[in-house]
Amino acid sequence: MWSRFGDVKNYVEPFFGSGAVLLARPQVGSIETINDLDGFVANFWRSIKLSPGLTAEYADQPVNENDLHARHVWLVQRMDSLRSQLEGDPDWHDPKIAGFWVWGLACWIAGGFCSGKGPWWPNEEGQLVRIGDSGRGVKRQRVHLNHNGQGVNRKLVHLGDNGQGVLQSRLLPWFNALAERLRRVRVCSGDWSRVVSPTVTFKQGVTGVFLDPPYADTANRDSDLYREDSLEVAHSVCDWAVANGDNPQLRIALCGYEGEHEMPPAWSVHSWDAGAGFGAQAVERSGNGERERIWFSPACEASRQGSLFELIKEEEAS
Repeated sequence: MWSRFGDVKNYVEPFFGSGAVLLARPQVGSIETINDLDGFVANFWRSIKLSPGLTAEYADQPVNENDLHARHVWLVQRMDSLRSQLEGDPDWHDPKIAGFWVWGLACWIAGGFCSGKGPWWPNEEGQLVRIGDSGRGVKRQRVHLNHNGQGVNRKLVHLGDNGQGVLQSRLLPWFNALAERLRRVRVCSGDWSRVVSPTVTFKQGVTGVFLDPPYADTANRDSDLYREDSLEVAHSVCDWAVANGDNPQLRIALCGYEGEHEMPPAWSVHSWDAGAGFGAQAVERSGNGERERIWFSPACEASRQGSLFELIKEEEAS
């Protein structure tokens, strides 16, 4: 990615997720903006940035199935107001939510964590009970109070990796290092289109835009991979990328599966293998890792050639 982007002045990532691309950047950019529609994701990165120690304290917990269910319900009860609080105040964050959420991800396996879609919910006594398939219980009042019957999925904790959950003694150094890296990064939570406007992108100078949306309905993938999922948004993202691809101030990278997008001839494509993860246990998804593609706008090619030219000149001089 960064050999194609180069050391751009401005960097924007509208679908941040785990942040692998930003964290792999060789340099710290002058301006960096990240965004994720999922409030749990954005709150985690804000909490890491602003309160790494307290976030680590809440995340530093042993694996416990009862705690997993209790915290799962506690998180889902707070997800509706989370995004509005993040949007209303650029410094607002909740380290407890962030710590419990990332701890839950470490204990969980496969998708569905904090999706709010499931048949379990606490009753009046606070006991976790089954309210019906897909959250549709027999008590109409319970469904209404539970936001149209959306509950949580109840499942066993992830017992792999020799039963080791969160690596307690190493959390704080990791979180502190992440906080230092994110010190000047702007963390947004909302629709992707809010952070790809001219004001946020090329009006700040040469801008790298990394687009990794949920893959489209043409990609033959699980339709419920993410808490905030969509089989359509990738089409809108592709339209924006194509419409802005000729801008020499924009270096755009778009991720998807082979055959998912028809890009202009001037765009280059890089194929890579994502390997096998837990999702590959399903036979119908086992070949998707080999279908990964990244399409690069023409300015990215110019950047790559320029960096190679500079490298050759440096080698000749030495």
